[in-house]
Amino acid sequence: MSLRIRFATPNDAETLHRFIVALAEYEREPDAVEVTPTQLRGQLGQERPPFECLLAEDPEGPPPIARGFALFFHNYSTWRGRPGLYLEDLFVPQEHRGVGVGGALLAALARLACERGCARMEWWVLDWNRPAIEVYERLGATAMSEWTTYRLTDDGLRRLAERGPAIERG
Repeated sequence: MSLRIRFATPNDAETLHRFIVALAEYEREPDAVEVTPTQLRGQLGQERPPFECLLAEDPEGPPPIARGFALFFHNYSTWRGRPGLYLEDLFVPQEHRGVGVGGALLAALARLACERGCARMEWWVLDWNRPAIEVYERLGATAMSEWTTYRLTDDGLRRLAERGPAIERG
């Protein structure tokens, strides 16, 4: 299969939303998706979008058929003094797995990270997702077993924010 990798645009919001819903189902969280296609369209159309996204497409068509996506944004390494690329989500539907779509998306992201001077590229993977872990390890990625992820959301985030001092701006 030939693939084309391109940046998603606001016009891809419906496709991205379908992929996000399918990813949530795969990750056993089918009711967790709150984002809407309208929100995705608006965010992708901002001057400084909160994320970027690559789409892998089979260019045969018309129209081209989306085979997977990789949604990412930049973070920063204080020790390295350079930006990093954080892969928030990578998803290839079951019917398109095993033919190199995920690897092509990861390679395209690595190329982009190098072009942008990133010190690293990182992501999380669920510990039960052995097929993905095997792909990542074959590509040379290293598990960061010494790190534990923490998260604040919703009420916990608001409660902590209320305890914080005001931030001076100016």
